[in-house]
Parts: sequence; C-alpha cells; structure tokens
Amino acid sequence: MKQPHSTLTPQELAIMQIVWRLDTATVRQVYEARKKKRDIAYTTVMTMMKILEEKGFLKKTLVERAFVYRPAQPRHQVIGAMVRDFLDRVFDGAAAPLLVQLAKDGRLSKDDKAMIRRLTEEVDE
Repeated sequence: MKQPHSTLTPQELAIMQIVWRLDTATVRQVYEARKKKRDIAYTTVMTMMKILEEKGFLKKTLVERAFVYRPAQPRHQVIGAMVRDFLDRVFDGAAAPLLVQLAKDGRLSKDDKAMIRRLTEEVDE
C-alpha cells in the first residue's frame, strides 16, 4: 500500500468528510450525500474514491456485491497533516503568523481566543 499524501484536494476532502461522518460508506451513499451540495456524476465519485484508496486515505471491503469504504486514518490525523503542510508552504512552518492572520481577519471569537490561551498554558506546564 502507498504511503498517504499529506494533503487532499477540495473534492477529495469533501468526500472524506462524508466518509468520516458515516464511518463506512458505499459509493452510492457518498454520491447521494455529495450531490445535495454539488451537481456531480456517480462515476466521478467512484473514481475519486478509488484514487483516495490508492493514496491510502480509504480502505474497502466487499460486502455482498458492493464495496464498503472506511477511513484508513482518523480525521484528526489527516487534518493535522494538512495543517502542517499548509503551515510549511505558506508560513515557513511558523504557526504564530497564521494565528495573527486569523485574529486580524476577525475569524477568532472570544471563545476561540480563550481556548487558544488555555491550550498554550497547558502546553507550557
């Protein structure tokens, strides 16, 4: 099996979000969920899920006459790798400029800021 890539394309991420939410899913289930938000062909979903399997993000099992897919890695692990990749590419690996950017854009609520303070204090202990 191939080593998983650290990032997902937007379309791959949308499919993975569905599989993570359902825990296990057929192509039909993912297709039905995905087409509620975006017009997409069944064969496109099938191809994308095959690619995600080849990349190491999904595993499949034959159940009766349909493949049932499940995540190969937990959501937090994949998202963490994507965030690290983003930090490396955009901020040269530094997290502080990302937080500053989020704060300047007004994207951090009071609760978010309090949580960040608590987390940094816990790490410092």
